[in-house]
Amino acid sequence: MRTQLIVPAAAALTAAITLTACGSEKGPGQGAGDDAGGSVRPAAPVTGVHWTVRNVTVDGKRIAAPAGAHVEFTTGKAGKDGAKGRAEGNYGCNHFGADVTIKGDTITVGPGQMTEMGCPQGVAGFEEALRAAFSGALKAKVSDKNLTLATADGDSIALTAQPAAPLAGTKWTVTSLLKRETAVSLPAGTEGKAHFVIGKDGSLSGNLGCNDFRAEATTSGSTLTVGRLSSTRKMCAGTAGMVEKAVTDALTGKVTYELNHRSLTLDSADTGKGVVATAG
Repeated sequence: MRTQLIVPAAAALTAAITLTACGSEKGPGQGAGDDAGGSVRPAAPVTGVHWTVRNVTVDGKRIAAPAGAHVEFTTGKAGKDGAKGRAEGNYGCNHFGADVTIKGDTITVGPGQMTEMGCPQGVAGFEEALRAAFSGALKAKVSDKNLTLATADGDSIALTAQPAAPLAGTKWTVTSLLKRETAVSLPAGTEGKAHFVIGKDGSLSGNLGCNDFRAEATTSGSTLTVGRLSSTRKMCAGTAGMVEKAVTDALTGKVTYELNHRSLTLDSADTGKGVVATAG
């Protein structure tokens, strides 16, 4: 990981720990004899799911989430005090991690750790709101593919489950730049412009942050080999030009990629530059 989490990400577990609902309604495939001891059956899974943050409401003010804000829960075996585990995700710019306990419909979030990238002012404000809301005992409510986490003070976080994005055919929007082991956020005013699509036909196309581009690309294992880029010829000064140069360097030659659900990291072995991109 290129950012500097104090505690490394927990390994994803496949077993889903679920929120309990009042009553003993049986889930799919459960017969009358499955409800051993009259225990309350789970209602909907919260672990093993990529939850994208839609918005945060703090002090009655709703703030829309930037692209990439998400959280995933992983837990171990449940005990009498609940299931202990981790929450890992992204506040919208910085990555974070925190210990959690899931018991019934309550998710208790412990003190968190986060990276320390400088973020644009608007995103930084959202991150502060999300950090404040995603703390302590939260009441969880799952409805269809949506999850709502509510604090005792009435603040809330609205999230939606999203499936993993495939490498090819997905529009990947650049969210941060990498240089060796260091990640930096995009300069203010350049967010959301640089993007690319790895085509199933062996093409690579999109926008470098200023100019549109196209190239041939082949995938082998975890390596993307990018041919010569051809692009439009707009003059790109200032921060737009800086982003364009960084993205071009990241898409040069043999590029190692790491796909994590809806996040893609690219590192060029030739230039030492890279990018982090989010699906959508």
